[in-house]
Amino acid sequence: MNRFYFDHNATTPVSPEALDAYVSAARDGFGNASSIHHYGQAAKQKLEAARRQVAEAINCHPKEIVFVSGGTEADNLALLGAVRSCDWKQRHVITTAIEHPAVLNPCARLEREGVRVTYVQVGSDGVVDPGEIRGSLRPETILISVMHANNELGTIQPVEEIAGIAREAGVLFHSDGVQALGRIPVDVKALEVDLYSLSSHKVFAPKGAGVLYVRKGVRLEPLLYGGHHERDLRPGTENVPAAAAFGVACDYLRREAGVEAERLRTLRDRLEKGILERVPVVRVNGSVEKRLPNTSNLCFEGLEGEAMVIGLDLRGCAVSTGAACSSGAVEPSHVLTAIGLPAEKAKASIRFSLGRGNTTEQVDTLIDAVAATAAHLRQLSPTWSVHA
Repeated sequence: MNRFYFDHNATTPVSPEALDAYVSAARDGFGNASSIHHYGQAAKQKLEAARRQVAEAINCHPKEIVFVSGGTEADNLALLGAVRSCDWKQRHVITTAIEHPAVLNPCARLEREGVRVTYVQVGSDGVVDPGEIRGSLRPETILISVMHANNELGTIQPVEEIAGIAREAGVLFHSDGVQALGRIPVDVKALEVDLYSLSSHKVFAPKGAGVLYVRKGVRLEPLLYGGHHERDLRPGTENVPAAAAFGVACDYLRREAGVEAERLRTLRDRLEKGILERVPVVRVNGSVEKRLPNTSNLCFEGLEGEAMVIGLDLRGCAVSTGAACSSGAVEPSHVLTAIGLPAEKAKASIRFSLGRGNTTEQVDTLIDAVAATAAHLRQLSPTWSVHA
């Protein structure tokens, strides 16, 4: 049986060029990048080349790139580092109700430290109103954190407008761009963000590398203490092979992202049209216009999403019910309930996220599999007659 992967928002397969870069760096750049001998300097050259490649992909200076272990660490460093670097007694953070747990859980940690956090709600389209952000500002607000694109819905947030609000108020602005890079244009100078998080395994590079863009002049308290690596913000010997692979992946995205985005949008629209035509009582969750070109989140009323995922996997198609880090959770998706879906509809929703290896033929196979699986499960469901 052929197997096809439609879960690229969870992680991506490693591309040939990223794998080659990883192997080359592991073989030829195995030295410690802080060592001054030949082997150390060979590793340092590969690390700095990767830093330049990532910087060029998001339009910033290489010295503003801080390598970390992934998107979660980047988000934690941004939030905890920014807030803890401020010695104000009263501190306040603004974020949204649909952020990734890598932002929500650091916010919860800050609340336990006495920091006040406002969680701004979003509309039924999954997009936050910048006016709500502005209205949440207080004199003690230190930081606003709003993701660039949502991992479950694919909805794109008005980051530029929110950055303008933050700038007027003299407040730092962080955006989690983990899902945005490679799918929509990312220019941190144009966005005017102060902090921006990236993750290598979302862009066809290996797991184990991430980046926090830190605008020159922004002060952060490090999470870890040790050597003087990464501008004193992230101690520890750098993961040069993972960074090298990330750099090469960013270089590829910089050249090909625009064409690939249009290709994926065409495939995504074909997928949605096919499913909506062949499967009754299905709706698109979130905004249809303001979303990533590769993402579709659909609610199949009267069905259990996890049963659909299993049924599709048995037919060779890998999809998900939402964020991979929340798989196995009993509670419905916090993102879907935040846009107003009741628990049963949130649990009946499936995320399809396309990527570089997907083809028209694969999408057509997926449409057939979705139609067959939904029909089979609804036939077995004692409650489906209520929805039919």
